[in-house]
Amino acid sequence: MALNLRQRQTECITRMLNLNQPVNATGMANEEVYKILIYDKFCQNILSPLIHVKDLRKHGVTLYFLIDKDRKPVHDVPAVYFVQPSHSNIQRIIADTSNSLYDSFHLNFSSLIPRPLLEDLASGTLNSDSIHRISKVHDQYLEFVTLEDNLFSLAQKNSYVQLNDPKAGDREIEDIIEKIVGGLFCVLATLAVVPIIRCPRGGPAEMVASALDQRLRDHLLSKNNLFTEGGNFVSSFQRPILCIFDRNFELSVGIQHDFRYRPLVHDILGLKLNRLNVQGEKGGMKSYELDSWEYDMMVRGGIDRSELLGVLRGKGSKMDKLRFSIMYLISSEAINQQEVEAVEAALRESEVDTSAFQYVKKIKALNVSLASANSASRSNIVDWAEKLYGQSISAVTAGVKNLLSNDRQLALTRTVEALAEGRPNPEIDSYLVFDPRAPKSSSGMGSSHLKGPFKEAIVFMIGGGNYVEYGSLQELAQRQQPVKHVIYGTTEILTGQEFVEQLAVLGQKMGLGGAPPPPHASTH
Repeated sequence: MALNLRQRQTECITRMLNLNQPVNATGMANEEVYKILIYDKFCQNILSPLIHVKDLRKHGVTLYFLIDKDRKPVHDVPAVYFVQPSHSNIQRIIADTSNSLYDSFHLNFSSLIPRPLLEDLASGTLNSDSIHRISKVHDQYLEFVTLEDNLFSLAQKNSYVQLNDPKAGDREIEDIIEKIVGGLFCVLATLAVVPIIRCPRGGPAEMVASALDQRLRDHLLSKNNLFTEGGNFVSSFQRPILCIFDRNFELSVGIQHDFRYRPLVHDILGLKLNRLNVQGEKGGMKSYELDSWEYDMMVRGGIDRSELLGVLRGKGSKMDKLRFSIMYLISSEAINQQEVEAVEAALRESEVDTSAFQYVKKIKALNVSLASANSASRSNIVDWAEKLYGQSISAVTAGVKNLLSNDRQLALTRTVEALAEGRPNPEIDSYLVFDPRAPKSSSGMGSSHLKGPFKEAIVFMIGGGNYVEYGSLQELAQRQQPVKHVIYGTTEILTGQEFVEQLAVLGQKMGLGGAPPPPHASTH
């Protein structure tokens, strides 16, 4: 049976809404209990694409509130809490139990509650003589947002900036990596599978893969682990493959416009949690929901780079001009200094902040230097670049041909196809392998022991993904014989504008570019 993340997460939430009691074949509890649902903003976003008001009513939820809002007591009714394990949420729960807001409290945390917070909860409710009101405490491992059957986001904002910030210290990077690993662990726990993990060497992808491998190993040592029901995956070709990349693997996809239906709606109209708001004819805003059955309605289009300067000097938004310029820069085989200066001048004429353009230009120059250097000087360039530009520059320079590529087939899709085949391939032979079920000594080794093809794949993009990559991977899955199953996930789903804004932040942190002065500003 194919992995269906949306279905599995919905089943977990349904069980939670029914006080973590088993449900029957119709998805209902054997005994109906009326209850109140309390959630925080993050968990509201988890519920929103999966559970609608009619579903809450179906499962006996009569009222629902955000945890940080003032609420009146509702006696003789149990309350289901679904929140992140944070200090502020724990303090609010203690206050609610102390004030006897509800008859009983069923606490569900979106991920594993740390021991110190659990102790705070215990001591706080003991001191207020309200611990008897807490019926159960559950770690639900649901800290991710499923938007479609095969699409999820960890909803971790600005991870690209955080991982590429030249001022970020080791501890900050480790915290970000640990947060990503925690989210991925929740996804795998929900699916009840322990995958074979593949990733390119270096950068955030290897850091996440290595830490996730260790997290899974540690968990598998426990007697009642979360992957018991997935234990029938006994050999590598029956288990899914998890392919981890970071955004620098293929930078251009995060910037370009795509003219297929869902990517276009996301990019232009700001699709969030499968909903979008569009201004009506009379000025009011109308809200629409996109369901998973809607098919691509437009075909992919291209841009003519020969008209670049004309476009930059013509009409159009500043952001589109900036994105167009960055795409030109990335897709050029070599940097022509005169052309680049002309582009920069045109951007300045249009009063465009060039920080993002300058950031990509610096990265591009490093890639060109690396490609032409011998092995000894190449190492020096990478060492220097890491000191100057931050943690993950090695991931950029390692993927030079992807950064420069303007192939119609995405490098990500091509690489995932090769990894899923599981056969020797010069493009992926250097990729690391982590098998949490294998002896520790085999972690990080080459792929010589793998036997393909893999029927199911999970592809995860660190630093922001998009509907373009999701659509491309689904097309790949459908054209395979037999049809494969591919799940795509990312730290956050970004429009081209949102990603360029993160590039601009990095450019500004490095003192590059900036907004030009107003046309009539004094130069004194």
